[in-house]
Amino acid sequence: MGWKGTVRSVGAAVRAAERDAKRRQRELEWQQKQYEKMQELEQAAYEVEVYENHIDVIQSIHKECSPPIDWNKIFSSKQPTEPQKNNDNESEARQLLETYKPGFLDRLFKREEKKRALLSQNIDDAVKTDKAHYKSRISKWEKETEEWKESVAIAKALLDGKAEAKIKAIENLQPFSEISNLGSSLSISVYDNGILEAKINVHGNEIVPSETKNLLKSGKLSVKNMPKGRFNEIYQDYVCSCVLRVGNELFSAIPDNLVIVTAVDELLNSQTGHLEEAPILSVAVSRSTIERLNLEAIDPSDSMANFKHNMLFKKLRASIELNV
Repeated sequence: MGWKGTVRSVGAAVRAAERDAKRRQRELEWQQKQYEKMQELEQAAYEVEVYENHIDVIQSIHKECSPPIDWNKIFSSKQPTEPQKNNDNESEARQLLETYKPGFLDRLFKREEKKRALLSQNIDDAVKTDKAHYKSRISKWEKETEEWKESVAIAKALLDGKAEAKIKAIENLQPFSEISNLGSSLSISVYDNGILEAKINVHGNEIVPSETKNLLKSGKLSVKNMPKGRFNEIYQDYVCSCVLRVGNELFSAIPDNLVIVTAVDELLNSQTGHLEEAPILSVAVSRSTIERLNLEAIDPSDSMANFKHNMLFKKLRASIELNV
């Protein structure tokens, strides 16, 4: 299978491995259509479940990843075998003519000559059919060969560390669709030393809720402003989860063993009073380290201790800097 064929299979594999939070999210989206039909208490319970599911989703982004592409295997793959001509249909038609023996009715109604002419015509038709089948197989082989050549070429370029190949592979694989669906945006660049950096704009204030939703004992909905400490806890987990997901997706798409992932968000500049984009987390993600992690069980924020990183998160009016 060429690398484009691999790309087509990636989506199906990811959907098959979809985490529980995402499946529940889809169910809740379906229930939303029934929202207007619910009674007040049912609506309250539904809103709380949607809220809790959203928190679960944004803190578990790292739990999914596209299947890795084996570029070494693609590079060493063999060219598709050129199809050979065959005359199966012609041979069958000739055999029918050669073995034709007129029956009693053919002789009685003098249909022998007509039957032989028809069988002879069938041979001509069979020759055309064989040619058409061969032409179709050749056309398919030529397409597969072009895809194979492209696959081998990009595999070689990736294994050689070519920056253009890295960008091309990521653009074609599009492994960051879920993150972009959440509202985050991402850009890729490659430094002169070959190290790739992914910058993700997390838009935290848009993704992390500013309110909490709970059910009172009466079953009614309670909506309150989210405490700053809780907001920052969720925000930090969301950012770290995104960084882990981006790093893991990059390792699935390209053969690099080290990538830099930097999360950027709008922060208040106390000197100017304006919001400005600034890095809040930059991580040197190594393939060997992330492969050792149990991504289903880790706390995204705590897992940063496994990597060299710089972290800056605003908490209330103070700031915390962690340098490893």
